Amino acid sequence: MERRRFLIIALAGTAVAPLAVEAQPTRAVPRIGFIEAGALSTNRHFLDAFRQGLHDLGYVEGRNIKVEDRWADGRSERFPALLDELIRLGVDVIVQASSDGALAAKRATKTIPVVFWGVSDPVGLGLVSSLAHPGGNMTGLTLAFEEGLAGKWLEMFKQTVPAASQVAVLGNPDSPGLARRSTEMVRSATQLRLSLVELPVRSVDDLGGAFATMAKMHIDGLIVVTDPLTLRHRMPIVQSAAKARIPAVYSFGEFARAGGLMAYGPSVPDLARRAATYVDKILKGAKPAELPVEQPTKFELIINVKTARALGLTIPPSLLARADQVIE
Repeated sequence: MERRRFLIIALAGTAVAPLAVEAQPTRAVPRIGFIEAGALSTNRHFLDAFRQGLHDLGYVEGRNIKVEDRWADGRSERFPALLDELIRLGVDVIVQASSDGALAAKRATKTIPVVFWGVSDPVGLGLVSSLAHPGGNMTGLTLAFEEGLAGKWLEMFKQTVPAASQVAVLGNPDSPGLARRSTEMVRSATQLRLSLVELPVRSVDDLGGAFATMAKMHIDGLIVVTDPLTLRHRMPIVQSAAKARIPAVYSFGEFARAGGLMAYGPSVPDLARRAATYVDKILKGAKPAELPVEQPTKFELIINVKTARALGLTIPPSLLARADQVIE
């Protein structure tokens, strides 16, 4: 009799146990929408840096997080459609690169948390109320280009080419940050006795005309102001400068690694990696309005000595001593 009662209880337990397991709620894997302003073929390392940041924080893609990446291919007009697609997917956080992209995200949603990176002036653009207290649903990392970097590009150029008198500034006038950087360069150019020639480029088709103008004017050097367009097409820009034998200074290390003469500015992959810390905090309950916007902590000076030799230039020892990377 006791044996029969034991079997009945055991069988009843095995019948109920699966139901109890099935009744437990399954936790949804957070989904992150990552939008990059450039193309996957040229800027994949930014996504890799972001994923590395997530990995360092204990996230394993497919297990406890999912990243939906989208690429604008250097065309800012694509941002609204890409954002709409991610919003319809129900992403928990949007990670958005570039000033244009962040502005598009601000228009697209007031409720989904947005982490921006690669933005030059989030307060001036109206993305946040202040760096310390962003307010709203947006926060992230600024490039801090307004901290004297634009003037330093001209200073490094003048150190490398002391006899130079005329420098071209290549940039996209539709980029929100260009006006501020141009103003700073005008002040520095006056002190360095350089005259500036601004050459606007709104598409890759404008590059040929810009370099033709430089050749006609016998330009001594070039400063390239980075935005999604110029970063996306850095190879043709670097190649055109080499063909025209024009020394050029850039703001992102990606240009020098692609063959440009030198670059000085924030490490963009480091900003992408640090964006993961914001995602982590938001997923754990923090509100973007209460997460201060951070500035770059890692700047890099990259000098391509191989390109300098091809241009017949000698890089000053003082610059070489400061370089974070020297490409032979």
